Amino acid sequence: MPKPHVLIFLAPAVLVYTAVMIYPLFDTLRLALFAADGQERVYVGLANFRRLFLDPLWSDQFWNALGNNFWFFLIHMLVQNPIGVALAALLSSPRLRFAAAYRTAIFVPTILSFVIVGFAWKLILSPIWGIAPSLLDAVGLKSLFAPWLGKEAYALTTLALISVWQFVGIPMMLIYAALLSITEEILEAGEVDGITGMAAFWKIKLPLILPSIGIISILTFVGNFNAFDLIYAAQGALAGPDFSTDILGTFLYRTFFGFQLQLGDPYMGSAIASAMFGIILVGVCIYLFGIQRRLRHYQF
Repeated sequence: MPKPHVLIFLAPAVLVYTAVMIYPLFDTLRLALFAADGQERVYVGLANFRRLFLDPLWSDQFWNALGNNFWFFLIHMLVQNPIGVALAALLSSPRLRFAAAYRTAIFVPTILSFVIVGFAWKLILSPIWGIAPSLLDAVGLKSLFAPWLGKEAYALTTLALISVWQFVGIPMMLIYAALLSITEEILEAGEVDGITGMAAFWKIKLPLILPSIGIISILTFVGNFNAFDLIYAAQGALAGPDFSTDILGTFLYRTFFGFQLQLGDPYMGSAIASAMFGIILVGVCIYLFGIQRRLRHYQF
């Protein structure tokens, strides 16, 4: 039984968290079960979800946004996190000079505003006034340039790589901290057995930081399925060209608040938000009850 003074100290945090997180979450789930009938709110049960998943007027947009979200997430998993691990391993080397300066330079983009990043990269990649064509021309690779943000086949991948550039510093710093927590005694024991250099990383360090990599993976999953800002800043609410960069966040925004001639529908918007919550919840549960348990077994 918690002591009274513990409850007193916990109460403010619990009240704030309930007001800004728990109550809005359950209110959104509740709102998804209603629909507008003129000026009235009527209970429709799961009808909004049936429309979202099965009605072509809604399902085409939903499945397109969900597929784009998975692609956005996979690029971060397959590009951002491995690069973050490699950078952390490199910067943790005691023989590397100016490591602190490199860490700072790599981490700085993570504190920049999404609006600044999106607008800056639109200027850089613009075929009219951007500096990317001239930079590629300077090294004889101008033929490789294309309006990547303006082509349906490349726009989403380009934005995902921009997001990787911005946030690669986060997995780098988390893995860097995990590498620093490895005691010298373990590494010295490996050296006695002849395990040095890259072999030490693969056989000693990597198994020890697997739990940290797992945490980074689930944070990447949650963060990317909540993504919105960069797409909106770079491509607008319509997530052009032709919805090729549309993800669940932008789809939710257009549906809930409306855009241009499209009226907002808070009930369908709540259904989309509830679906996003369900997807994220399933992913987190798979990690907690599947992957994390195996990582602990492997570690110990």
